[in-house]
Amino acid sequence: MEYLTLFLNALVDLSNAMAPYILFGLIFAGILHELVPDTIVKNHLGKDSVWSVIKATIFGIPLPVCSCGVIPLAISIKKSGASNGSTLSFLISTPITGVDSILATYGIFGWAFTIYRVITSIIISIISGILANFYGEKEEELVKEVKPVFSITRPTVSGQGVMSFSVSQAPKALVIEEKDCCSSLSVEKKSFTNLIQDAFIYAFGKLLSDIALPLLVGLTLGAFIAIAIPENLSILLLEYSWLSYIIVIVIAVPMYVCATASLPIAAGLILAGVTPGAAFVFLSAGPATNTVTIGVVKKMLGTRTLYIYLGTIIIGSVLFGFGLDYILSGVDVKDLVHIHEEVSLIAMISSVVLWTFVLYYMLKPYLNKKDESDGESCCSS
Repeated sequence: MEYLTLFLNALVDLSNAMAPYILFGLIFAGILHELVPDTIVKNHLGKDSVWSVIKATIFGIPLPVCSCGVIPLAISIKKSGASNGSTLSFLISTPITGVDSILATYGIFGWAFTIYRVITSIIISIISGILANFYGEKEEELVKEVKPVFSITRPTVSGQGVMSFSVSQAPKALVIEEKDCCSSLSVEKKSFTNLIQDAFIYAFGKLLSDIALPLLVGLTLGAFIAIAIPENLSILLLEYSWLSYIIVIVIAVPMYVCATASLPIAAGLILAGVTPGAAFVFLSAGPATNTVTIGVVKKMLGTRTLYIYLGTIIIGSVLFGFGLDYILSGVDVKDLVHIHEEVSLIAMISSVVLWTFVLYYMLKPYLNKKDESDGESCCSS
């Protein structure tokens, strides 16, 4: 019972610290979604140049694209003529940070940590993109891997069969509908009232529904970590920081977690005694990589580019993690997490609103099933 009380207290503290910034970030992301058409993103990435990589990274940092929309939007950018480097840098920078994630990072860790996170993610994305342009597969190499597939149906014995002919020029992994809800951005002119209305619908409908489950898992796991790691283990991880780095990398690279949902987990690690650098590694490598994106990068950009993708994220995250530990060497790691005992009314209201939406989206599939079953029973009676 004592552990349950500690867990619930930790969960409430994390929620109160993050909720106002998450909600404000969602609203801002919704407005940005309505104001910035995807054509702007596609038309400014150029080909095989450092400047195109930098622009792709800058586009990706604040872009309000949910986790499910990163891959189809990156493929759309690639098909529009962007270089491998631009595509890769966009694919890395977009999931690491976002407007809501940046504000939530500030809410928990403060401006210094937030600025460090944004700058280092920009550096990792740019280096990865430049290396992909110079050392990754070239366009002609990727084209060679895509072999045309011919399908012919022979006539039947009766002579009445129909001959069909089809050509496929793209790997199946790349055939993704561009009608994806996350990759389409509004370009039509709207009144201010309609724009704000659509922004709220996107923010609290589409965007929040996409991150509801990861956010629930992140908050729960963050609170659990904060109370579950034994004191002697936290001392061991502080003394041998390289061990915590290895553990975090092994967990973060294949794991699917969005940037905002990774924050409570990182906060839980720090509160449990893990170094800020190791927590930073999770914040950097966790959102940027997962098993699905790894497979798409290999199919879309080639094996060498995949190695560049994984290598720059892992090495960059670890190096910047060590750098953060060096900068904060004289700071008590638990003082880094800004969770105050005195909670404002705005924080409490924001937490209630956030949890209401999260629980609603968690229960929505079951409510829909219940409505369908009720409708069927009504019709059958």
